[in-house]
Amino acid sequence: MTVTATSVGESDQLEPRNAPRARTWARRLLPAAAAALSGLLLYVSFPPRTLWWLALPAFAVFGWVLRGRSWKAGLGLGYLFGLGFLLPLLVWTGVEVGPGPWLALVVIEAVFVALVGAGVAAVSKLPAWPLWAAAVWIAGEAARARVPFEGFPWGKVAFGQADGVFLPLAAVGGTPVLGFAVVLCGFGLYEVVRLAVETRRTGTVRRAAAAVGLLSVAVPVVGAVAARPLVSDKAEDGSVTVAAIQGNVPRAGLDFNSQRRAVLDYHARETERLAAQVKAGKVARPDFVLWPENSSDIDPFANPDARAVIDKAARAIGVPISVGGVVERDGKLYNEQILWDPAKGPVDTYDKRQIQPFGEYLPLRSFIGAINKNWTAMVRQDFSRGTEPGVFTMDGAKVGLVTCYEAAFDWTVRSEVTDGAQMISVPSNNATFDRSEMTYQQLAMSRVRAVEHSRTVTVPVTSGVSAMIMPDGKITQKTGMFVADSLVQKVPLRSSQTPATRLGILPEIALVLVAASGLGWAVGAGLRGRRAGDA
Repeated sequence: MTVTATSVGESDQLEPRNAPRARTWARRLLPAAAAALSGLLLYVSFPPRTLWWLALPAFAVFGWVLRGRSWKAGLGLGYLFGLGFLLPLLVWTGVEVGPGPWLALVVIEAVFVALVGAGVAAVSKLPAWPLWAAAVWIAGEAARARVPFEGFPWGKVAFGQADGVFLPLAAVGGTPVLGFAVVLCGFGLYEVVRLAVETRRTGTVRRAAAAVGLLSVAVPVVGAVAARPLVSDKAEDGSVTVAAIQGNVPRAGLDFNSQRRAVLDYHARETERLAAQVKAGKVARPDFVLWPENSSDIDPFANPDARAVIDKAARAIGVPISVGGVVERDGKLYNEQILWDPAKGPVDTYDKRQIQPFGEYLPLRSFIGAINKNWTAMVRQDFSRGTEPGVFTMDGAKVGLVTCYEAAFDWTVRSEVTDGAQMISVPSNNATFDRSEMTYQQLAMSRVRAVEHSRTVTVPVTSGVSAMIMPDGKITQKTGMFVADSLVQKVPLRSSQTPATRLGILPEIALVLVAASGLGWAVGAGLRGRRAGDA
């Protein structure tokens, strides 16, 4: 009996000795796994899927992971959230150039999310923490949209909400207000669940905290409903019939560019095909035609044969065409939109202002070249930036030009509208990224911009997806990918400005100040607590 008792005693002692170790590992691994998985959940909420609502549980879980932790823990958990979100979201950046640039971009961009995680952890100890935490997230997006290399706003929470109930808030304060509402609602959702569990366990209701949680969920939803009257597709300045041409490319990938003449011929041919349909009475005659970015990478100002091809297409359709060209002027390259009149030829131009690092110019060229000469070979000459907004007057309509990558930046789109644009065109070239999700992510941006500024947005793309988007964000027509096609539609012209257009950067500044106030409060409270403990 004594031996048996001793054996049982030893067995009982082994359990407590191992259990704390297991619980310690669980405490460490569970938050890390939850952070990465909640980032993945946020990715799944983005196009081409229409699961916009998954952003709410994604931020609810992120709030659970961060609340009450130290800023150092928040830094690491935020980085894991950033990796879970950005690794799959930006995989298209490595479609043709390999995983190196994709992974480098994600590693850098996730640092911003890590800093946000540290900030959210710090403010999570404050009263009304969901408010401060959501503002910290928007401050992180604001930083990411500006640095390094002029910023990279891809992955803003707002760009995943083109199909969501919060979309009307884009007309109130642009992408910062729309994104803030989604993040606030997600953190508020966690707070409501947390307080419900706490109340059930203790039997005590903390009314102030419960009110904050409920308001964090309710105010964004009510605000979105209240903002719906700002969203309209009614014509204010009449309507125009627009044609968007998708000529297609000989092949996808980086070497599509080696077939520059073929790309130009394809777009001219599709325009002439449309002209034949118009002449046969099968399609309404457009008032003007929009070609995509890079539809003529042969400079029509320097190459008579390219000019002749465009002239022929313009005369066939008989209306102005906006042509996307690569132009060399005074030894400098420009990604340019050219307004081509069927009788006069080129009459106006717009030079892309927000050019793409590592695609249209190479930052730190000598340093990058020392690491990988392939980069310098792919980007032999840097493009130069335009300096003025681009608004073409086409058959009396004022069309604002936002070239491809520019659609991700708040200021480039707004500047065209404040300069008088009654509709917006986003000429793009996505052939480099094959059939990746990049096209659908960019299309969602254009839908958000349509609501933000209450303008029709046309998206002519070399290889798809080209689309017609109404001022309420709805797609009325779109093409497939890697097919030659054209879209013709009567669309409304509008000149009124939404609150988002009028306010510009002010809502973002206000939210950054809220974030700074919350962080200042948290740091001050931490210092006071430390001094009290020392005393």
